[in-house]
Amino acid sequence: MVLEAVMVVVDNSESSRNGDYQPTRFDSQVDAVNVLFQSITQGNPESSVGLMSMGGKGPEVLVTLTTEQGKILEGLHRTKKKIGGSSHLKTGIQIATLALKHRQNRSQRQRIIAFVCSPVEDQEKELVQLAKKMKKGNISVDFVLFGDLDDDATQKKLQAFNEAVKGNEGSHLVVIPPSSKLLSDQLISTPIMLGEGAGAGAGGAGGNDEFEFGFDPAIEPELALALRMSMEEEKARQEKLAKEQEEEAKKASLESVKEENEASGSGGGADKDKDRGDKMDTS
Repeated sequence: MVLEAVMVVVDNSESSRNGDYQPTRFDSQVDAVNVLFQSITQGNPESSVGLMSMGGKGPEVLVTLTTEQGKILEGLHRTKKKIGGSSHLKTGIQIATLALKHRQNRSQRQRIIAFVCSPVEDQEKELVQLAKKMKKGNISVDFVLFGDLDDDATQKKLQAFNEAVKGNEGSHLVVIPPSSKLLSDQLISTPIMLGEGAGAGAGGAGGNDEFEFGFDPAIEPELALALRMSMEEEKARQEKLAKEQEEEAKKASLESVKEENEASGSGGGADKDKDRGDKMDTS
């Protein structure tokens, strides 16, 4: 899979106490973040994940980019004690962008995944302007909008943001309404985890195209993810093998040229010795 640096932003506003997702909206995020972390790091061991919160007293970087899941779990545990207030989506994304600039591996693709389960108070115009900056900076932004919100204003704002940033590969808006399924189980079958071309499933934006393996990923999300990752691993293995074979071919070619040059040089030396001997005989 793609080499990524991902900042995950969780919503720890007062709305995250709501129990329409069992046991609460915040706890459902904890489970989903763990699944996301495993998917990202298993897809590419050199990918890293950071964690932020955008509720409480204000956005806070909980864990800088890391490959250690324990740090993410500890950050989520600390955040649960800071639930309250309203969400600050715009500021949260801006801070996440700054955190991505400190990634150690500059070849990592920059990505932000934000969970939203509370009303977005930022103005749509401001969010669209921010989205254009994200697009210019080649930073993809995914939204997971979940929970039973009172109006459609929040979804409308996120759709406007998504349309403005969509030029970047990987920017998605997934809407997951309350149901008996876990948030993480529904997230598995979305393009956020399955990549481009996957059906959004679970009511998500982006259509519901037939899955490439011949079944609906919404029905068998874990199998779909496993097949996707297996396919990516096989693709990476084949690319590595092809590169090794190419390097071996180049090496063999260089050795062949070297041997020819040495043989030519030796032959030239023998001719010179013969000419020198002929001159001596003549004299």
